[in-house]
Amino acid sequence: MHHENAAAEDRPGNNTSLVKIGQIGKFFKGKGISRSDLSEDGLPCLRYGEIYSTYGDTTDCLRSRISSEAASSAQILKTGDIVFAASGETLHEIGKAVAYIGPEPAYVGGDTVVLREHHQDPVFLAHALNSEHACRQKARLGKGHSVVHIHAPDLSEVEILLPSLPEQRKISEILRKWDEALQKLSALRAAKDKRLGALRYAMLFGELRLDDTRRNWAPTRLAAVTHELTERNGANGLGRDFVMGVTKAHGVVPMREQTIASDISRYKRLPPRAFAYNPMRINVGSIAMNERDEEVLLVSPDYVVFACNANGLDPDYLDHLRKTSWWAHYINSGGSGSVRQRTYYDDLAALKLPLPELDEQKAIAAVLNTARDDLAATEREIEAVTLQKRGLMQKLLTGEWRVNSEKVLA
Repeated sequence: MHHENAAAEDRPGNNTSLVKIGQIGKFFKGKGISRSDLSEDGLPCLRYGEIYSTYGDTTDCLRSRISSEAASSAQILKTGDIVFAASGETLHEIGKAVAYIGPEPAYVGGDTVVLREHHQDPVFLAHALNSEHACRQKARLGKGHSVVHIHAPDLSEVEILLPSLPEQRKISEILRKWDEALQKLSALRAAKDKRLGALRYAMLFGELRLDDTRRNWAPTRLAAVTHELTERNGANGLGRDFVMGVTKAHGVVPMREQTIASDISRYKRLPPRAFAYNPMRINVGSIAMNERDEEVLLVSPDYVVFACNANGLDPDYLDHLRKTSWWAHYINSGGSGSVRQRTYYDDLAALKLPLPELDEQKAIAAVLNTARDDLAATEREIEAVTLQKRGLMQKLLTGEWRVNSEKVLA
């Protein structure tokens, strides 16, 4: 998308003013609605956590439901209301806003702040209140460390640029096109993720074969096809830029400087296509392969590092297997029904996995890699469109680009 399609014009406007949002509406506190109040049927509601996890800047359909009895103690939510998250884990995310534009009355739970009777376009307001300019103000006004809070008096001080109502509506119409594109891409990503999960299960457990040959898949202990790596960095080894951590969401990532020891000589070396994990966090999925084919990395000396035997187990095959529910079940049960607090290499190596011959492993991994790369391409497209939308918002919401509200979008 290009800004020309948005009818944006590089001209100053005369009907734009900088206002504090406390001057344009009334604030209400959300209340009620615990997890136990949720039901399959009932009245629509918006819960605090869903502001971050479920909705973008706007929503016209609420996914959660509560009973009439639970609704009697909750705050009513009206069409056009702006709902803010009153707490969060970081200053940057505090006060995230969602405009409710659904047609039916609903309810909003505690740990939220509601802006009502603002007489502005709610979609425009939500985008403006989630812009970088507004987020910087909310971060400055938020209070706390491990959990950050923001209250109505703080939010009332946030300033936004407010054009005329017709221009607000035109900007909302422009941004809605981008939101629709992102929603479609997100739905495509979800479908591809579901397809990859189904393919993994079918191909890694023999339900779907690449040919009609029914070769034997021998149950094989991980110990027979992998080996632990314990080589240390040494006094004159790699530098601090090579120190990595492992997360479930992002795999092998640079470790924050403040968490790296002053002496990294005991840090373990992580060769290309080898695996590393924190023995206390593998139960939540924090295990990953070093995908940098030419680069040795470093991980904490507390980590477990292991590699696949070249003649027994394909690393890509294992990397897909570790992302299945079957793997998670073993890790969380310790293979014997007891919950492990720490999973060391010997514990993991006791895992028995269904293992075809090496050539079939590689063929299966190649198919799964194609599906994985296709998903990653969609994720990159979402990131690119999100970045483009953010740039467009910066121009439109700061008044650098103005729209002609008298023209109708094609």
